Amino acid sequence: MTVIRPKIELLTNEYKEKIYQEAKAILRTQGVEIENPEARSLLNEEGVENEADRYFIPGDLVDKLRAYAPSEIKLFDREGKEVIKLSQDNIHFDPGSAAIFIQDLKSGNIREALSTDYIKFSKIVDHLPNIDAQSTAIVYSDVSSDAQDWHRLYLALLNCSKPIVTGTFRTESFAIMRNLLELTRTSSDKLAEKPLAIFDACPSPPLMWSNLTTQSVIDASISGIPSEFVSMPLAGSTAPITLIGCVTQHTAECLAGLVIAQLAKRNAPVIWGGSPAVFDMKYGTTPMGAIDTMMINIADVEMGKFLNLPTNAYMSLSDSKVPDAQAGFEGGMGALLAGLTGVNMIAGPGMLDYESTQSFEKLVIDNEIVGMVKRFVQGISDYGEPFAQSILKDYDSNVSLLSHPTTLKLFRKELYLPFIVEGVQIINRETRELWKLSGEMSARQRAKEIAIKLSERSPKHSIDDSLKKELEKIAEKNLN
Repeated sequence: MTVIRPKIELLTNEYKEKIYQEAKAILRTQGVEIENPEARSLLNEEGVENEADRYFIPGDLVDKLRAYAPSEIKLFDREGKEVIKLSQDNIHFDPGSAAIFIQDLKSGNIREALSTDYIKFSKIVDHLPNIDAQSTAIVYSDVSSDAQDWHRLYLALLNCSKPIVTGTFRTESFAIMRNLLELTRTSSDKLAEKPLAIFDACPSPPLMWSNLTTQSVIDASISGIPSEFVSMPLAGSTAPITLIGCVTQHTAECLAGLVIAQLAKRNAPVIWGGSPAVFDMKYGTTPMGAIDTMMINIADVEMGKFLNLPTNAYMSLSDSKVPDAQAGFEGGMGALLAGLTGVNMIAGPGMLDYESTQSFEKLVIDNEIVGMVKRFVQGISDYGEPFAQSILKDYDSNVSLLSHPTTLKLFRKELYLPFIVEGVQIINRETRELWKLSGEMSARQRAKEIAIKLSERSPKHSIDDSLKKELEKIAEKNLN
Protein backbone atom coordinates (compact mmCIF):
# COMPACT_ATOMS: atom_id res chain seq x y z
CA MET A 1 0.00 0.00 0.00
CA THR A 2 1.37 3.42 -0.97
CA VAL A 3 1.17 6.04 1.76
CA ILE A 4 0.75 8.83 -0.79
CA ARG A 5 1.58 9.27 -4.48
CA PRO A 6 3.75 12.38 -4.94
CA LYS A 7 1.85 14.95 -6.99
CA ILE A 8 2.21 18.46 -8.39
CA GLU A 9 -0.42 20.90 -9.68
CA LEU A 10 -0.24 24.46 -11.00
CA LEU A 11 -3.94 25.20 -11.55
CA THR A 12 -6.83 25.19 -9.11
CA ASN A 13 -10.17 23.77 -10.23
CA GLU A 14 -11.49 27.32 -10.33
CA TYR A 15 -8.90 28.30 -12.94
CA LYS A 16 -9.38 25.10 -14.90
CA GLU A 17 -13.07 25.93 -15.23
CA LYS A 18 -12.27 29.52 -16.25
CA ILE A 19 -9.84 28.32 -18.92
CA TYR A 20 -12.34 25.78 -20.23
CA GLN A 21 -15.14 28.32 -20.48
CA GLU A 22 -12.90 30.88 -22.20
CA ALA A 23 -11.60 28.27 -24.64
CA LYS A 24 -15.19 27.45 -25.60
CA ALA A 25 -15.91 31.16 -25.99
CA ILE A 26 -12.92 31.48 -28.34
CA LEU A 27 -14.24 28.62 -30.49
CA ARG A 28 -17.72 30.14 -30.49
CA THR A 29 -16.79 33.76 -31.25
CA GLN A 30 -13.40 33.67 -33.00
CA GLY A 31 -13.71 30.20 -34.46
CA VAL A 32 -11.16 27.78 -35.81
CA GLU A 33 -9.92 27.43 -39.38
CA ILE A 34 -10.65 24.01 -40.88
CA GLU A 35 -8.88 23.15 -44.13
CA ASN A 36 -10.20 19.61 -44.51
CA PRO A 37 -13.35 19.19 -46.70
CA GLU A 38 -14.54 16.08 -44.83
CA ALA A 39 -14.32 17.84 -41.47
CA ARG A 40 -16.14 20.87 -42.87
CA SER A 41 -18.89 18.55 -44.09
CA LEU A 42 -19.21 16.98 -40.64
CA LEU A 43 -19.48 20.43 -39.04
CA ASN A 44 -21.99 21.57 -41.67
CA GLU A 45 -24.19 18.58 -40.88
CA GLU A 46 -24.29 19.73 -37.25
CA GLY A 47 -25.34 23.21 -38.36
CA VAL A 48 -22.13 24.87 -37.16
CA GLU A 49 -21.92 28.41 -38.53
CA ASN A 50 -18.95 29.37 -40.65
CA GLU A 51 -17.37 32.11 -42.70
CA ALA A 52 -15.52 30.33 -45.51
CA ASP A 53 -13.12 27.89 -43.77
CA ARG A 54 -13.54 29.40 -40.29
CA TYR A 55 -16.06 27.54 -38.14
CA PHE A 56 -17.64 28.90 -34.98
CA ILE A 57 -18.19 25.86 -32.77
CA PRO A 58 -20.89 26.36 -30.11
CA GLY A 59 -20.11 25.47 -26.53
CA ASP A 60 -23.03 23.08 -26.13
CA LEU A 61 -21.69 20.97 -29.02
CA VAL A 62 -18.28 20.85 -27.32
CA ASP A 63 -19.89 19.73 -24.06
CA LYS A 64 -22.01 17.12 -25.81
CA LEU A 65 -19.18 15.55 -27.81
CA ARG A 66 -16.63 15.73 -25.03
CA ALA A 67 -18.74 13.23 -23.08
CA TYR A 68 -18.17 10.56 -25.74
CA ALA A 69 -14.37 10.57 -25.55
CA PRO A 70 -13.05 7.57 -23.54
CA SER A 71 -11.27 8.33 -20.27
CA GLU A 72 -8.97 5.33 -20.66
CA ILE A 73 -7.00 3.92 -23.59
CA LYS A 74 -5.18 0.61 -23.46
CA LEU A 75 -2.27 -0.18 -25.76
CA PHE A 76 -0.99 -3.62 -26.66
CA ASP A 77 2.36 -4.81 -27.93
CA ARG A 78 2.94 -6.47 -31.29
CA GLU A 79 2.06 -9.87 -29.84
CA GLY A 80 -1.23 -8.60 -28.40
CA LYS A 81 -0.28 -8.29 -24.72
CA GLU A 82 -1.64 -5.30 -22.82
CA VAL A 83 1.34 -3.22 -21.72
CA ILE A 84 0.10 0.38 -21.36
CA LYS A 85 -2.96 1.93 -19.73
CA LEU A 86 -3.41 5.63 -20.44
CA SER A 87 -5.62 6.84 -17.62
CA GLN A 88 -5.57 8.63 -14.28
CA ASP A 89 -1.94 9.28 -13.21
CA ASN A 90 -0.30 6.29 -14.91
CA ILE A 91 2.93 7.38 -16.59
CA HIS A 92 4.64 5.95 -19.68
CA PHE A 93 7.55 7.15 -21.83
CA ASP A 94 8.36 7.08 -25.55
CA PRO A 95 11.23 8.70 -27.54
CA GLY A 96 9.04 11.23 -29.37
CA SER A 97 8.73 12.02 -33.08
CA ALA A 98 10.24 12.86 -35.50
CA ALA A 99 13.84 14.07 -35.45
CA ILE A 100 15.53 14.96 -38.75
CA PHE A 101 19.08 14.35 -37.48
CA ILE A 102 20.87 11.62 -35.59
CA GLN A 103 23.89 11.81 -33.33
CA ASP A 104 26.21 9.22 -34.86
CA LEU A 105 26.62 6.36 -32.41
CA LYS A 106 30.36 5.96 -32.90
CA SER A 107 31.73 9.36 -34.00
CA GLY A 108 29.31 11.52 -32.02
CA ASN A 109 28.78 13.80 -35.05
CA ILE A 110 25.32 15.16 -35.90
CA ARG A 111 24.20 14.07 -39.38
CA GLU A 112 21.21 13.10 -41.48
CA ALA A 113 19.87 9.70 -40.51
CA LEU A 114 19.70 6.49 -42.54
CA SER A 115 17.25 3.62 -42.19
CA THR A 116 20.03 1.55 -40.60
CA ASP A 117 20.19 4.16 -37.80
CA TYR A 118 16.50 3.78 -37.18
CA ILE A 119 16.81 -0.01 -37.04
CA LYS A 120 19.53 0.31 -34.39
CA PHE A 121 17.43 2.85 -32.51
CA SER A 122 14.38 0.55 -32.50
CA LYS A 123 16.45 -2.37 -31.22
CA ILE A 124 17.82 -0.27 -28.38
CA VAL A 125 14.30 0.86 -27.41
CA ASP A 126 13.20 -2.78 -27.42
CA HIS A 127 15.88 -3.64 -24.85
CA LEU A 128 15.48 -0.61 -22.54
CA PRO A 129 13.21 -1.67 -19.65
CA ASN A 130 11.94 1.77 -18.65
CA ILE A 131 10.94 3.03 -22.13
CA ASP A 132 7.36 1.80 -22.53
CA ALA A 133 6.65 2.59 -26.18
CA GLN A 134 8.64 3.11 -29.33
CA SER A 135 8.06 5.84 -31.88
CA THR A 136 8.79 6.62 -35.49
CA ALA A 137 11.46 8.77 -33.97
CA ILE A 138 13.77 9.52 -36.88
CA VAL A 139 13.17 10.76 -40.43
CA TYR A 140 15.81 9.04 -42.57
CA SER A 141 16.97 10.11 -45.99
CA ASP A 142 17.59 6.86 -47.89
CA VAL A 143 13.91 6.14 -48.61
CA SER A 144 11.81 8.26 -50.97
CA SER A 145 9.77 11.00 -49.32
CA ASP A 146 6.44 9.50 -50.40
CA ALA A 147 7.29 6.25 -48.57
CA GLN A 148 8.84 7.59 -45.39
CA ASP A 149 5.72 7.62 -43.19
CA TRP A 150 4.76 3.99 -43.65
CA HIS A 151 8.34 2.77 -44.00
CA ARG A 152 9.22 3.99 -40.50
CA LEU A 153 6.21 2.13 -39.14
CA TYR A 154 7.24 -0.95 -41.12
CA LEU A 155 10.75 -0.96 -39.61
CA ALA A 156 9.30 -0.29 -36.16
CA LEU A 157 7.11 -3.38 -36.40
CA LEU A 158 10.02 -5.53 -37.55
CA ASN A 159 12.54 -4.48 -34.91
CA CYS A 160 10.64 -3.71 -31.70
CA SER A 161 7.57 -5.28 -30.12
CA LYS A 162 6.49 -2.26 -28.06
CA PRO A 163 3.47 -0.07 -28.99
CA ILE A 164 4.26 2.69 -31.47
CA VAL A 165 3.67 6.44 -31.45
CA THR A 166 3.62 7.50 -35.08
CA GLY A 167 1.93 9.90 -37.52
CA THR A 168 1.66 10.99 -41.12
CA PHE A 169 3.21 13.75 -43.21
CA ARG A 170 1.17 12.73 -46.28
CA THR A 171 -2.56 11.96 -46.38
CA GLU A 172 -1.89 8.99 -48.68
CA SER A 173 0.22 7.29 -46.01
CA PHE A 174 -2.54 6.47 -43.57
CA ALA A 175 -4.13 3.65 -45.62
CA ILE A 176 -0.80 1.83 -45.99
CA MET A 177 0.03 2.29 -42.32
CA ARG A 178 -3.39 1.01 -41.28
CA ASN A 179 -2.84 -1.99 -43.57
CA LEU A 180 0.45 -2.79 -41.82
CA LEU A 181 -1.20 -2.54 -38.40
CA GLU A 182 -4.26 -4.58 -39.41
CA LEU A 183 -2.02 -7.28 -40.83
CA THR A 184 -0.18 -7.44 -37.50
CA ARG A 185 -3.50 -7.88 -35.70
CA THR A 186 -5.07 -9.96 -38.55
CA SER A 187 -8.17 -7.71 -38.91
CA SER A 188 -9.48 -4.16 -38.50
CA ASP A 189 -11.78 -5.24 -35.66
CA LYS A 190 -8.92 -6.81 -33.72
CA LEU A 191 -6.79 -3.72 -34.27
CA ALA A 192 -9.53 -1.55 -32.79
CA GLU A 193 -9.91 -4.02 -29.93
CA LYS A 194 -6.17 -4.09 -29.20
CA PRO A 195 -4.58 -0.83 -30.43
CA LEU A 196 -0.92 -1.14 -31.33
CA ALA A 197 -0.20 2.42 -32.43
CA ILE A 198 -1.07 6.03 -31.66
CA PHE A 199 -1.20 8.63 -34.45
CA ASP A 200 0.01 12.13 -33.59
CA ALA A 201 -2.16 15.00 -34.84
CA CYS A 202 -0.66 18.49 -34.72
CA PRO A 203 -2.93 21.52 -35.17
CA SER A 204 -1.30 24.68 -36.52
CA PRO A 205 -1.33 27.56 -34.05
CA PRO A 206 -3.14 29.79 -33.71
CA LEU A 207 -6.55 28.08 -34.09
CA MET A 208 -6.10 26.11 -37.31
CA TRP A 209 -6.46 22.44 -38.20
CA SER A 210 -4.67 21.67 -41.47
CA ASN A 211 -6.00 19.31 -44.11
CA LEU A 212 -3.32 16.66 -43.37
CA THR A 213 -3.70 16.65 -39.60
CA THR A 214 -7.49 16.71 -39.68
CA GLN A 215 -7.64 13.84 -42.15
CA SER A 216 -5.43 11.80 -39.83
CA VAL A 217 -7.84 12.42 -36.95
CA ILE A 218 -10.85 11.42 -39.04
CA ASP A 219 -9.19 8.29 -40.46
CA ALA A 220 -7.94 7.21 -37.03
CA SER A 221 -11.33 7.79 -35.42
CA ILE A 222 -13.14 5.68 -38.01
CA SER A 223 -10.53 2.91 -37.60
CA GLY A 224 -10.62 2.95 -33.79
CA ILE A 225 -6.96 4.01 -33.66
CA PRO A 226 -6.10 6.55 -30.91
CA SER A 227 -5.23 10.09 -32.03
CA GLU A 228 -2.75 11.98 -29.87
CA PHE A 229 -3.26 15.74 -30.07
CA VAL A 230 0.08 17.55 -30.20
CA SER A 231 -0.93 21.20 -30.06
CA MET A 232 2.11 23.49 -30.33
CA PRO A 233 1.31 27.09 -29.32
CA LEU A 234 4.44 29.20 -29.00
CA ALA A 235 4.08 31.71 -26.18
CA GLY A 236 5.01 35.15 -27.45
CA SER A 237 4.95 34.16 -31.12
CA THR A 238 1.92 32.09 -32.19
CA ALA A 239 0.21 32.31 -28.80
CA PRO A 240 -0.16 34.90 -26.02
CA ILE A 241 3.03 35.56 -24.05
CA THR A 242 1.25 34.80 -20.78
CA LEU A 243 1.47 31.17 -19.79
CA ILE A 244 -2.22 31.07 -18.86
CA GLY A 245 -3.13 32.61 -22.22
CA CYS A 246 -1.05 30.00 -24.03
CA VAL A 247 -2.78 27.23 -22.06
CA THR A 248 -6.18 28.68 -22.95
CA GLN A 249 -5.33 28.73 -26.66
CA HIS A 250 -4.04 25.16 -26.40
CA THR A 251 -7.32 24.13 -24.79
CA ALA A 252 -9.34 25.69 -27.61
CA GLU A 253 -7.25 23.97 -30.28
CA CYS A 254 -7.54 20.56 -28.63
CA LEU A 255 -11.28 20.98 -28.06
CA ALA A 256 -11.68 21.61 -31.79
CA GLY A 257 -9.79 18.39 -32.50
CA LEU A 258 -11.96 16.51 -30.02
CA VAL A 259 -15.11 17.75 -31.78
CA ILE A 260 -13.80 16.59 -35.17
CA ALA A 261 -12.82 13.17 -33.80
CA GLN A 262 -16.21 12.55 -32.17
CA LEU A 263 -18.15 13.79 -35.21
CA ALA A 264 -16.20 11.29 -37.31
CA LYS A 265 -17.13 8.49 -34.92
CA ARG A 266 -18.60 8.56 -31.44
CA ASN A 267 -16.33 7.19 -28.68
CA ALA A 268 -13.23 7.72 -30.83
CA PRO A 269 -10.13 7.42 -28.60
CA VAL A 270 -8.16 10.67 -28.26
CA ILE A 271 -5.20 11.72 -26.12
CA TRP A 272 -5.01 15.32 -24.93
CA GLY A 273 -1.73 17.21 -24.90
CA GLY A 274 0.98 18.68 -27.05
CA SER A 275 4.40 20.16 -27.50
CA PRO A 276 4.04 23.86 -26.63
CA ALA A 277 6.98 26.12 -25.89
CA VAL A 278 7.91 29.63 -24.96
CA PHE A 279 9.65 31.80 -27.56
CA ASP A 280 13.26 32.68 -26.78
CA MET A 281 13.41 36.44 -27.24
CA LYS A 282 17.20 36.53 -27.69
CA TYR A 283 17.80 33.71 -30.18
CA GLY A 284 14.37 33.25 -31.74
CA THR A 285 14.33 29.56 -30.79
CA THR A 286 11.74 27.27 -29.21
CA PRO A 287 13.33 26.01 -25.98
CA MET A 288 11.72 22.70 -25.03
CA GLY A 289 13.89 22.42 -21.92
CA ALA A 290 12.87 25.83 -20.52
CA ILE A 291 11.13 25.74 -17.16
CA ASP A 292 8.38 28.00 -18.58
CA THR A 293 7.76 25.45 -21.35
CA MET A 294 7.47 22.72 -18.72
CA MET A 295 4.95 24.83 -16.81
CA ILE A 296 2.77 25.22 -19.92
CA ASN A 297 2.92 21.46 -20.47
CA ILE A 298 1.92 20.76 -16.88
CA ALA A 299 -1.04 23.12 -17.06
CA ASP A 300 -2.08 21.70 -20.45
CA VAL A 301 -2.10 18.20 -18.99
CA GLU A 302 -4.05 19.40 -15.96
CA MET A 303 -6.72 20.65 -18.36
CA GLY A 304 -6.84 17.23 -20.02
CA LYS A 305 -7.27 15.56 -16.64
CA PHE A 306 -9.94 18.12 -15.76
CA LEU A 307 -11.82 16.92 -18.86
CA ASN A 308 -11.21 13.27 -17.86
CA LEU A 309 -9.08 12.44 -20.90
CA PRO A 310 -5.80 10.52 -21.35
CA THR A 311 -2.87 12.92 -21.66
CA ASN A 312 0.49 13.39 -23.36
CA ALA A 313 3.37 15.89 -23.29
CA TYR A 314 6.89 16.42 -24.63
CA MET A 315 8.76 16.85 -21.35
CA SER A 316 11.91 14.73 -21.00
CA LEU A 317 13.97 16.33 -23.77
CA SER A 318 16.70 18.97 -23.99
CA ASP A 319 17.77 21.88 -26.18
CA SER A 320 21.44 20.99 -25.77
CA LYS A 321 23.26 19.94 -28.93
CA VAL A 322 25.05 17.03 -27.24
CA PRO A 323 24.23 14.75 -24.27
CA ASP A 324 26.00 16.93 -21.71
CA ALA A 325 25.13 18.34 -18.28
CA GLN A 326 22.45 20.60 -19.80
CA ALA A 327 20.84 17.58 -21.44
CA GLY A 328 20.88 15.82 -18.10
CA PHE A 329 19.32 18.53 -15.98
CA GLU A 330 16.72 19.59 -18.57
CA GLY A 331 15.74 16.02 -19.36
CA GLY A 332 15.74 15.01 -15.72
CA MET A 333 13.68 17.98 -14.55
CA GLY A 334 11.17 17.49 -17.36
CA ALA A 335 10.81 13.77 -16.75
CA LEU A 336 10.33 14.21 -12.99
CA LEU A 337 7.83 17.06 -13.35
CA ALA A 338 5.90 15.02 -15.94
CA GLY A 339 5.86 12.08 -13.57
CA LEU A 340 4.63 14.22 -10.69
CA THR A 341 1.91 15.63 -12.95
CA GLY A 342 0.85 12.14 -13.99
CA VAL A 343 1.24 12.62 -17.74
CA ASN A 344 0.07 9.36 -19.31
CA MET A 345 2.40 9.40 -22.34
CA ILE A 346 5.63 11.38 -21.98
CA ALA A 347 7.68 11.92 -25.14
CA GLY A 348 11.30 12.99 -25.34
CA PRO A 349 13.87 10.42 -24.17
CA GLY A 350 16.84 10.71 -26.53
CA MET A 351 15.79 14.07 -28.02
CA LEU A 352 18.11 17.06 -28.35
CA ASP A 353 18.19 20.45 -30.09
CA TYR A 354 14.51 21.52 -30.07
CA GLU A 355 13.24 18.02 -31.04
CA SER A 356 15.43 17.96 -34.17
CA THR A 357 18.01 15.35 -33.11
CA GLN A 358 17.90 11.87 -31.61
CA SER A 359 20.86 10.71 -29.54
CA PHE A 360 21.49 7.05 -28.75
CA GLU A 361 23.57 8.08 -25.75
CA LYS A 362 20.89 10.35 -24.32
CA LEU A 363 18.27 7.66 -24.88
CA VAL A 364 20.25 5.21 -22.75
CA ILE A 365 20.86 7.83 -20.05
CA ASP A 366 17.19 8.83 -20.10
CA ASN A 367 16.22 5.20 -19.52
CA GLU A 368 17.84 5.56 -16.08
CA ILE A 369 16.16 8.92 -15.44
CA VAL A 370 12.80 7.39 -16.33
CA GLY A 371 13.44 4.44 -14.02
CA MET A 372 14.17 6.80 -11.14
CA VAL A 373 11.05 8.86 -11.89
CA LYS A 374 8.88 5.74 -11.93
CA ARG A 375 10.32 4.70 -8.59
CA PHE A 376 9.71 8.16 -7.12
CA VAL A 377 6.05 8.35 -8.10
CA GLN A 378 5.42 4.96 -6.49
CA GLY A 379 5.84 6.81 -3.24
CA ILE A 380 6.58 5.32 0.18
CA SER A 381 4.88 1.99 0.80
CA ASP A 382 3.20 0.80 4.00
CA TYR A 383 3.90 -2.87 4.72
CA GLY A 384 2.02 -2.83 8.01
CA GLU A 385 2.73 -1.62 11.51
CA PRO A 386 5.01 -1.45 13.35
CA PHE A 387 7.16 0.13 10.64
CA ALA A 388 10.59 -0.43 12.23
CA GLN A 389 10.21 -1.69 15.80
CA SER A 390 9.95 -5.41 15.01
CA ILE A 391 12.93 -5.20 12.66
CA LEU A 392 15.13 -3.26 15.07
CA LYS A 393 14.51 -5.70 17.92
CA ASP A 394 16.43 -8.29 15.89
CA TYR A 395 19.48 -6.03 15.68
CA ASP A 396 22.51 -6.22 17.93
CA SER A 397 26.17 -5.47 17.53
CA ASN A 398 26.84 -8.93 16.11
CA VAL A 399 23.95 -9.04 13.61
CA SER A 400 23.63 -6.87 10.48
CA LEU A 401 20.23 -5.95 9.12
CA LEU A 402 21.70 -6.68 5.70
CA SER A 403 20.74 -10.32 6.20
CA HIS A 404 17.38 -9.64 7.86
CA PRO A 405 14.46 -11.47 6.17
CA THR A 406 12.73 -8.17 5.34
CA THR A 407 15.86 -6.90 3.60
CA LEU A 408 16.09 -9.98 1.41
CA LYS A 409 12.37 -9.93 0.68
CA LEU A 410 11.86 -6.25 -0.05
CA PHE A 411 15.08 -4.66 -1.32
CA ARG A 412 14.10 -5.12 -4.99
CA LYS A 413 10.76 -3.41 -4.32
CA GLU A 414 12.13 -0.60 -2.20
CA LEU A 415 15.30 0.27 -4.14
CA TYR A 416 15.73 1.42 -7.73
CA LEU A 417 18.32 -0.88 -9.29
CA PRO A 418 20.12 0.58 -12.32
CA PHE A 419 19.97 -1.19 -15.69
CA ILE A 420 23.13 -3.23 -16.38
CA VAL A 421 24.38 -4.39 -19.78
CA GLU A 422 27.30 -6.82 -19.70
CA GLY A 423 28.60 -5.37 -16.45
CA VAL A 424 28.21 -1.72 -17.54
CA GLN A 425 25.66 0.66 -16.03
CA ILE A 426 24.99 4.37 -16.47
CA ILE A 427 24.75 5.21 -12.79
CA ASN A 428 28.17 4.66 -11.26
CA ARG A 429 28.18 3.75 -7.59
CA GLU A 430 31.63 2.18 -7.42
CA THR A 431 34.33 3.36 -5.05
CA ARG A 432 36.81 5.76 -6.61
CA GLU A 433 39.40 2.96 -6.70
CA LEU A 434 37.10 0.61 -8.61
CA TRP A 435 36.06 3.43 -10.97
CA LYS A 436 39.73 4.05 -11.81
CA LEU A 437 40.32 0.36 -12.41
CA SER A 438 37.29 0.16 -14.73
CA GLY A 439 38.59 2.92 -17.02
CA GLU A 440 37.46 6.18 -15.35
CA MET A 441 34.61 6.53 -17.84
CA SER A 442 32.02 9.32 -17.71
CA ALA A 443 28.28 8.60 -17.82
CA ARG A 444 28.24 9.62 -21.49
CA GLN A 445 31.07 7.19 -22.31
CA ARG A 446 29.25 4.38 -20.50
CA ALA A 447 26.04 5.28 -22.35
CA LYS A 448 27.86 5.03 -25.68
CA GLU A 449 29.23 1.60 -24.77
CA ILE A 450 25.79 0.34 -23.70
CA ALA A 451 24.11 1.77 -26.81
CA ILE A 452 26.61 0.05 -29.11
CA LYS A 453 26.14 -3.26 -27.31
CA LEU A 454 22.33 -3.06 -27.50
CA SER A 455 22.31 -1.93 -31.15
CA GLU A 456 24.30 -5.01 -32.13
CA ARG A 457 21.89 -7.40 -30.46
CA SER A 458 18.90 -9.01 -32.07
CA PRO A 459 15.55 -7.50 -31.03
CA LYS A 460 14.51 -8.61 -27.57
CA HIS A 461 11.33 -10.09 -29.00
CA SER A 462 11.74 -11.54 -32.48
CA ILE A 463 8.90 -11.09 -34.93
CA ASP A 464 7.00 -14.14 -36.17
CA ASP A 465 8.45 -15.28 -39.50
CA SER A 466 5.10 -15.49 -41.28
CA LEU A 467 4.11 -12.00 -40.14
CA LYS A 468 7.50 -10.67 -41.21
CA LYS A 469 7.01 -12.08 -44.70
CA GLU A 470 3.54 -10.53 -45.00
CA LEU A 471 4.82 -7.13 -43.89
CA GLU A 472 7.68 -7.40 -46.38
CA LYS A 473 5.19 -8.05 -49.17
CA ILE A 474 3.37 -4.80 -48.38
CA ALA A 475 6.67 -2.93 -48.26
CA GLU A 476 7.83 -4.32 -51.58
CA LYS A 477 4.49 -3.54 -53.21
CA ASN A 478 4.48 0.08 -52.08
CA LEU A 479 8.15 0.76 -52.79
CA ASN A 480 7.68 -0.17 -56.44
